[in-house]
Amino acid sequence: MTPEERVHSGQSWDDFCDQLKRAGQQILRPEAPTDELTRAEGWRYLSRLTRIALEMHVEGSDRDFPTFYLPSHETAKIGADNPDNLYLRAEINGANRYRITGNRSSVHYLSWGSQKGGYEKDGSNAQTGFIDTGTLELDAEGNFEVIASIDPAAKNWLPLEANSNTIIVRQTFLDRSIERPSEMKIERIQEVGAQPQPLSAKRINQGMASAAGFVEGTARLFANWSEDFQKHPHNRIFMADQALCQSVGGDPNILYYYTYFDLADDEALIIHLPRVPECENWNLQLCNYWMESLDYRYFPIHVNKHTAHCNDDGSVDIAVSLRDPSFPNWLNTTDHRQGVICFRWIKTNEALLPVSRVITI
Repeated sequence: MTPEERVHSGQSWDDFCDQLKRAGQQILRPEAPTDELTRAEGWRYLSRLTRIALEMHVEGSDRDFPTFYLPSHETAKIGADNPDNLYLRAEINGANRYRITGNRSSVHYLSWGSQKGGYEKDGSNAQTGFIDTGTLELDAEGNFEVIASIDPAAKNWLPLEANSNTIIVRQTFLDRSIERPSEMKIERIQEVGAQPQPLSAKRINQGMASAAGFVEGTARLFANWSEDFQKHPHNRIFMADQALCQSVGGDPNILYYYTYFDLADDEALIIHLPRVPECENWNLQLCNYWMESLDYRYFPIHVNKHTAHCNDDGSVDIAVSLRDPSFPNWLNTTDHRQGVICFRWIKTNEALLPVSRVITI
């Protein structure tokens, strides 16, 4: 059937719904916890992925006229989303040339990455270009212009490849209460007066197929990660496969660490940093089994270089538990007995491994 026939007959919609139904099998995987909270969060997770997917592949699918949207936020989360981050994303065509303009503002760290692939395709988001605030040139008022293109730009160049299809922006805060996010927009550099084309059957057919594929592919990808984390010793942080982290869209300035936590109601996981080496930032957060950050709007579920209380000798101790064990750096598991912990070193030359132990409260 042609796209026109599929849209006219309703087959595009039927296939979209059928693949969403099939994605539910990722929540029912035998190794996933079966408690009420994890199962309920699993179904909510699929609904959240569906919202993200429609924004990504239907509303934001015009690559000649891209806009930035939020691909992960307080109520829609993917792959250990960082609570210290404000994420922006735009869908692009690597053959085009784009201009990103805005003001640096006061956010601590800001980066742009171009990527290729997609979770709806092969489970990857491989990087094709990168620029951050370490090399960003600004004018006297803090304004910037970033050029994203295959051909090099004189300054603030974000490299693209012919098959680049995404630009992802990370704004990382030390303290959201005092830092202001950068405001920016993206536009294709093209002839004056060009306008978007009306929605076509081909575009909506492809967009719905990609959206459903994204939901199933994303759910499978990170369920695979959690299954793998379960095979490591629980409650002991380990360095992740950095090449794998980069292949799914990780920040090249970050070293990623994980562990699968499994705690009784009267237990606390104590994570110890013997010292803090020179770094742009560090961050530790709690996630549920589906690798969504826990609800940082209302609960202390993460800590970073700025917010952490340091001991007199410069070390840091973090307690992870259901009940407050009277630690200055307490992270609340919010009724989760099991889940994933993600730790990040950002721009450090020393990969210091956090040490962990379980105590009885």
